[in-house]
Amino acid sequence: MLKGRWLNLVANLAFSDNMETFHQIMGAYSEKSRRYHAVTHLQSVLECLDKSVSLAEYSDEVELALWFHDAVYKVFSRTNESDSANWASEFLEKNGACEAVRKRVFSLVMATAHNSCPNSVDEKLIVDIDLSVLGQSKAVYKAFSDGVRQEYRRVPSFIYRRKRKAILASFLRRDHIFYFELFQEAYENAARENIMSEIRNL
Repeated sequence: MLKGRWLNLVANLAFSDNMETFHQIMGAYSEKSRRYHAVTHLQSVLECLDKSVSLAEYSDEVELALWFHDAVYKVFSRTNESDSANWASEFLEKNGACEAVRKRVFSLVMATAHNSCPNSVDEKLIVDIDLSVLGQSKAVYKAFSDGVRQEYRRVPSFIYRRKRKAILASFLRRDHIFYFELFQEAYENAARENIMSEIRNL
C-alpha cells in the first residue's frame, strides 16, 4: 500500500519514482529502536489525511511532509524535526521543486515539533493529524503511550514521569488541543480523557 501511495504522490508532484528515497524512508521508520514512531504511525497519519484532505490548501505538500515528519527520529536528539525537514527540503531540491514549495514543506515538518503555534492552514492541519492519536480509543492510546515509553526506556522512571507529565499538561492547558472543528468533534473529548488518565497513572 505504501509503495503505491508513494508512487501516486511523486507522480502528482511530477517527479520520477524516487524509489531509492522511498526505501530510505521506509528503512528509517523500520529502525529497531522505534516502538511508536514506526511504519504504523506513518500509515496512521496518511490515513488521517485521507479523512481530512478537503481542509488542505496544498494536499500533496502536506502528504509529503507527513512522509518525512519523523523520518529522522533519535530519542536523545533535539534536532529530529529540523533534520527531517532538511531531508525533505533536499529531496525537493533534487527533484527541481521551487523555493516556495521547499519552504512550505520545511515549515510543515517543523510544525510537528509542537513547540510553537502553526501559522498556515496546512501547518494547523498537519499538527492536528500528528496529534490525532491522542483522541483514539483507550487501547490505541495505551499502545501509543507504551510505545513512547519503550522508546525512552533508557530514561529513569522519575525523570520520564516528570517530563512526560509536563508535555501532557501543556496540551490540557490549551483552549482546544485541535485547531479544526473536524478534529475537535472527532477527538477533543477523548484526547483530554486519555491525557488525564495517563497523567494519573504515571
